[in-house]
Amino acid sequence: MLFGKRKQIVKRILIVEDEPLTAFDNENILGDAGYEIVATVDDLHEALEREEIHLILSDVRLKKQQTGIQLARAAKKKGVPTLFATGRAYPGASEIAVGCLLKPYTERQLMKAIECVDRHLQGEKVKPPKGLELFIIVGETE
Repeated sequence: MLFGKRKQIVKRILIVEDEPLTAFDNENILGDAGYEIVATVDDLHEALEREEIHLILSDVRLKKQQTGIQLARAAKKKGVPTLFATGRAYPGASEIAVGCLLKPYTERQLMKAIECVDRHLQGEKVKPPKGLELFIIVGETE
């Protein structure tokens, strides 16, 4: 198809964010763009109970001394990629996540970031937008 819709592998997104306004904005932006939001949660244990997730969009810091780092490690074992959306980059992120989008970000940056991650997961070479760092994918599933 010359002008058909691009193939997407990221369709179902889990949002893990403990800042209510950011969580609400992300859910609305991505939902309006046609992504299915599996859930929006602020708790690590709730996040790990979800089924069929194509991408996790997670802050690094969560409530109750929990972290998106723990979530990303568990998700990687299940073969689910994590994109960190955080104010400060985590030094070991490249080992457990597909990328890192730095806060504050705009609606456009978030949309471009998700699109770039989707293409990146499909093996395409992409130019990340400002504020997004993508990591090399080495054997995402075990």
